[in-house]
Amino acid sequence: MSKYDIDSHYIKDYHIHIDIIPRCLYFKKPVKTSRGTYTHRKSWFLCASSRYNPMGIGECAPLPGLSCDDIPEYETVLSAICEKFNRTGIINLEELRPYPSILFGLETAFQHHFANSTTLWVTRFSRRIEGIPINGLVWMGSYEDMARQVEEKLEAGFRCIKLKIGAINFDDELALLKQIRARFSAQEIELRVDANGAFSPDEAMMKLNRLAELDIHSIEQPIRAGQWEEMARLTAISPIPIALDEELIDCNTPEQKRELLSFIRPQYIILKPSLHGGLHGCDEWIEEARKLQIGWWATSALESNIGLNAIAQWCSTYDWSYENMLPQGLGTGEIFTNNCERLSIVRNGHLWIYPPDTDVRKSFASW
Repeated sequence: MSKYDIDSHYIKDYHIHIDIIPRCLYFKKPVKTSRGTYTHRKSWFLCASSRYNPMGIGECAPLPGLSCDDIPEYETVLSAICEKFNRTGIINLEELRPYPSILFGLETAFQHHFANSTTLWVTRFSRRIEGIPINGLVWMGSYEDMARQVEEKLEAGFRCIKLKIGAINFDDELALLKQIRARFSAQEIELRVDANGAFSPDEAMMKLNRLAELDIHSIEQPIRAGQWEEMARLTAISPIPIALDEELIDCNTPEQKRELLSFIRPQYIILKPSLHGGLHGCDEWIEEARKLQIGWWATSALESNIGLNAIAQWCSTYDWSYENMLPQGLGTGEIFTNNCERLSIVRNGHLWIYPPDTDVRKSFASW
């Protein structure tokens, strides 16, 4: 099944039935973000079954306070969409554009169902021939905590490190980055920073200039989303390439995506299928970005191992030589105390499928 077959009427012939299983995932330690601190998060798992295959699993995981489909009636909407599919056997992509996390769950449940394997797409990654280069993520925290995380990432063999900034004093964040750069050149260690919109438009250029002295690869969302004119001004003159993340949320049609990219002209976009249109919507973002020679990489939105496996394998379907593939933002999902069995592992800064004989359906059933 291709990434687009969710909109094909032939699915109806398979008499697939979808069941919804909600789960609450608990973080091993509180996760601090620009939108507050998470101690847990809720996911809804879609189990697609038919007489041909007992199960295919997809994950619906809207992020509280961020996703465009983070709505009070989410579970009611999800139930209605699944009930309609169970009656008709048809999914309408256009109707699902306002609900990217639901679309992602459906896409991946069907993909798993038809593949009948954790190998959702056959690629060099899913065949365990090569790993996907990823960045090591340093979460917001105190100076001491962030410094400890940096050391752990370096010792683990990462050659691209991403630091979330904006939680502590900017001078302290600069000091931490200077420590890394004093030990490693930009050729040895790539540094990315994610401001999550923490800078005001008035101070942004000053901070970007100071960061540029440290050979920063890129900065995500220096100012908050929704300020198109200010962001376009920054992308035109910033000494550091700018990547858009939150800015992409709620741009759900090809026309909206084209308008945003043409107006702001970022150097990069960062794609999270649960936030940015499911796999289908992210394919559209990539198509529009290519036209404007805008680079991209994919990352996760705090999904479990099930969602992460799907994102990583989708990412590996792209021609890496054509895309000039940059380190991706994918992890292993090992941030929760409760999770299904791991489906990937990190070695020397690369994500690998692991282990080869994992039965995700059996693991999920016993979770």
